[in-house]
Amino acid sequence: MRRKYVRALGGVALAAAMVAAVGCQDSGGDDNASGDGTCGGKIAIFGAFTGPNAGLVIPSLNGAKLAVKQHNAENANCQVTMQEFDTQGAAEQATPIANQVAQDQSFTSVIGGHFSGESKATMPTYEAAGLVMVSPSATATELTAAGNKSFHRVVGNDSTQGAAAAVYFKNTLKSQKVFVIDDGSTYGAGIASEVTKGLGSLVVQSDKVQTDQTNFDATISKVKAAQADAIAYAGYTNEAAPLLKQLRAAGVTAKFLGFDGLYDPAFPKGAGAGAEGAIVTCPCLPAAEAGGTFSADFEKEYGEAPGSYGAEGYDAAKVLLDGYKDGKTTRKELLDWVNAYDKQGVSKYIKFTDTGDVDPSKVVIWAYEIKGGAITPQSEIKLS
Repeated sequence: MRRKYVRALGGVALAAAMVAAVGCQDSGGDDNASGDGTCGGKIAIFGAFTGPNAGLVIPSLNGAKLAVKQHNAENANCQVTMQEFDTQGAAEQATPIANQVAQDQSFTSVIGGHFSGESKATMPTYEAAGLVMVSPSATATELTAAGNKSFHRVVGNDSTQGAAAAVYFKNTLKSQKVFVIDDGSTYGAGIASEVTKGLGSLVVQSDKVQTDQTNFDATISKVKAAQADAIAYAGYTNEAAPLLKQLRAAGVTAKFLGFDGLYDPAFPKGAGAGAEGAIVTCPCLPAAEAGGTFSADFEKEYGEAPGSYGAEGYDAAKVLLDGYKDGKTTRKELLDWVNAYDKQGVSKYIKFTDTGDVDPSKVVIWAYEIKGGAITPQSEIKLS
């Protein structure tokens, strides 16, 4: 699952500024792995921990932090440190962070990216450094299509989610004319392409919006002219919430379906009453569906149920933590460990294909509905 928040600085100046200014924290353990020196290590985790779309990422971050805390409590002689790097989901901020992490030999693995754009921008750097990446929520299909050997994800990709959304439009919403909108990001454009493919002739028109756009009159006019009975929106809350609010104010009653980029409490809050009945699809589990004691542990730790990708964040960390516990201490050993991983997680059974995707047969897509201002599980979308 981005963004362009940093515009003024160029090239070298930008990289220097971002490395100097990057906000980071440690989660669990000490600055150095403890024990006898043959167990433990240091993980870098990066994503949109602040900014307008942070609500989509914080549950995943907290899931990973919980996994590290539990590991360290259970393994006194195999302590693991996790250092947080806030990118606001922006490729421009993630790139200098990747350079910093790659050059620091104390880091032996990476959790991230959380958004597809920042993942795409940093994958070559982490691959060149031999650093394994495990993403909880970057879904763009193209990320695993170009032969990168570093990137892995514990979540299904957008080809699956797009196909599921097409089934939902056809079988549940009974849509006849779907208007597809995307925000032009790696994630948005990618999943818009997938759902368009699945809908075929049901797509009557498409349009693009821009990052930080606030007035959507032109797009709304096109939706009205197309007489669409449903809208598919591929992008993030920062633009989707005001768009939906303006659509409803303009009298557009077409069903609204967004993808996992909108699984963020800020979406219904920002769209107000106009969000009621909107659908959000996600290759992520409702809290009640997660395995083991994860949901109860999460709620005890944070005082609320896990939201979007909480279970997947936990699993991404657990894949790496299991490697450290098994005595893997180098970048190469951890990359090999992840490639061979074959174990039940809390979100699904975790095993990776040769391209780094999680086993497609284990992926499920859920539909969530906005009810009373809350993102509420509705049903799993069956592809067959």
